[in-house]
Amino acid sequence: MLARHRQALILQEIRGSGSARVSELTSRLGVSDMTIRRDLEVLARAGFIDKVHGGAVLPGAPTSHEPGFDTKSTLQQSAKAAIARAAAELVTPGSAIGLSAGTTTFALAERLISIPGVTIVTNSVRVVSLLRAGHAADHSARDASVVLTGGIRTPSDALVGSIADLTIRSLHLDRLFLGCHGVDPVAGLTTPNLAEAETNRAFMLAARKVTVVADHTKWGVVGLSSFAELTDVDTLVSDSGLGAEARALVAERVGQLVIADVPAWQARQDTRPGQSGREWEAGEQAALSAEQLPPAALS
Repeated sequence: MLARHRQALILQEIRGSGSARVSELTSRLGVSDMTIRRDLEVLARAGFIDKVHGGAVLPGAPTSHEPGFDTKSTLQQSAKAAIARAAAELVTPGSAIGLSAGTTTFALAERLISIPGVTIVTNSVRVVSLLRAGHAADHSARDASVVLTGGIRTPSDALVGSIADLTIRSLHLDRLFLGCHGVDPVAGLTTPNLAEAETNRAFMLAARKVTVVADHTKWGVVGLSSFAELTDVDTLVSDSGLGAEARALVAERVGQLVIADVPAWQARQDTRPGQSGREWEAGEQAALSAEQLPPAALS
């Protein structure tokens, strides 16, 4: 399929539903994740779309938009599970661990339950509920301590604000596992929530080592507020979908890059079931005749 034709199909999907996920487009069009990302870059430069976490939306979507926890938890589930496995191997029994709010850190929390003697400080309501339930069910996890910071609740179930910041600043953490809305070589680590940005800064100042856990779809995504540069990160744990160019840029700025392998059959579980790429393409062909894109805009 020609690049122009493929990009027209992508734009048709975004205009029809208001947004599209990279994983869905990869499955439907039968091309690689990197190919879709290049197509989105072309469309974004032409002003047809805006890139966001995991895909693209129509132009004008605010950088302050913050999806809820349940919405984000459906994205890149296999990648997040692989990242959680790799990140858990960095934890030493008996250490004090900071765990920011987010769906990737939530996946990690499920694995921290089995590590003896850890103290977990988190601003995630979901993580605390999970860990407390785990303690009740798993006798081997009874000696692990869980501390909730307190604060004001965000749409993603993070606790932020002055109360959370004051609590975190009084602590000393061996390692922080930090999620984020976006990772960008220029903007650094970003979030759509200004208060959460400040709480994340407090977490980073309290930790001896900072480990960012972020799947490959967050690369190049920029939220409203930057709260750290890549050079502030000791370790970045991502998945095998992270492209070669992104890996090279990360290697120049971050102390250590850990790539968690996601088998192809698991990665396909992140895509929406139903139509194959050819079936979806055939269904969209008719729509293309109604509206063609300016030839100079696409490549």
